[in-house]
Amino acid sequence: MATSMFRKAVSRVSTSRFLLARAHASGAQAQQVEPKARASTTLKTFSIYRWNPENPSKPELKDYQIDLKECGPMVLDALIKIKNEMDPTLTFRRSCREGICGSCAMNIDGCNGLACLTKIPSSGSPSMITPLPHMFVIKDLVVDMTNFYNQYKSIEPWLKRKTPPSVPAKEIRQSKKDREKLDGMYECILCACCSTSCPSYWWNPESYLGPAALLHANRWISDSRDEYTAERLEAIDDEFKLYRCHTILNCARACPKGLNPGKQIIHIKSLQLSGAPKIMEKCYADAKQISVGTGMKLLAVAGFLVFIVCIEARTSIVQASTRLSFVTGEPFPYVSVTGCNNDCDTACCNCDIRKQPPLCVQCCQE
Repeated sequence: MATSMFRKAVSRVSTSRFLLARAHASGAQAQQVEPKARASTTLKTFSIYRWNPENPSKPELKDYQIDLKECGPMVLDALIKIKNEMDPTLTFRRSCREGICGSCAMNIDGCNGLACLTKIPSSGSPSMITPLPHMFVIKDLVVDMTNFYNQYKSIEPWLKRKTPPSVPAKEIRQSKKDREKLDGMYECILCACCSTSCPSYWWNPESYLGPAALLHANRWISDSRDEYTAERLEAIDDEFKLYRCHTILNCARACPKGLNPGKQIIHIKSLQLSGAPKIMEKCYADAKQISVGTGMKLLAVAGFLVFIVCIEARTSIVQASTRLSFVTGEPFPYVSVTGCNNDCDTACCNCDIRKQPPLCVQCCQE
């Protein structure tokens, strides 16, 4: 009896020693494997635009190096990692991380886009991240959107009715066919990627409404429930508001939602032309009531005005064609962050990288 108990105790002790030795061996193996895992890191450098209004120095590109294996797949993940772990002073906008809010719009490697939808390039070359082109910078990657939102507000982006609905306190019904006309417009999230990629918007940001605002204008013009179509068309029938668009279609390439603002602007222009015969018919009817002598005078004045308009249009087209040149297949022109070469204290994104050396808009015009 005692002999059997002794044998059991000895077997238990030997088993525990074996398990302890195995645990030590596995720990040693883990220490040998761990350096190999750490050695196989994937480092990526991000050159990020930095400018602080409290610091009078010029804007600069600051490099940050992160391990992609410890970061999410999107550019926004890299920015959040840099802000949380490396530089808490880095400033940028973000909200939904789902491509819905449009807050994280910026210029990534020369192309406008949303940081939350743009994958980190797998190439080993550094990635450059700058604010949206030709917008006043508030701080780092945050730009001033005041003018952009004011232009959106100017097109009155809400349903306007002259008659009350047939059923009070109920929705205004719309056929499926009419509803399909709004596809490709209502999805716009107002991220400003399209407008800030448009050369016409760069040169006339105060007067030209831009692709985003005009897309929303066409959205309400095309809505069968809206009863102010003629008034909306008249409000944007302007040389600068609408006809600064030269169909370059940078907007279609830049839109992160896959929309085509240029197509909607063409639709607005076609509606303006379709309304021209009615205007001419009205003018002809009014002219019948005027005497021959007065009519000849008016005709001469009208002809002179048409001649002046044609000369001005030709001059503006020539000027616009000589301001910027584009090469097919190249990314969008992005801003120079080193400041103007003339040292004109330009602290905003107003430099064209295609100029050698880079000059700001004011110096280019001079």
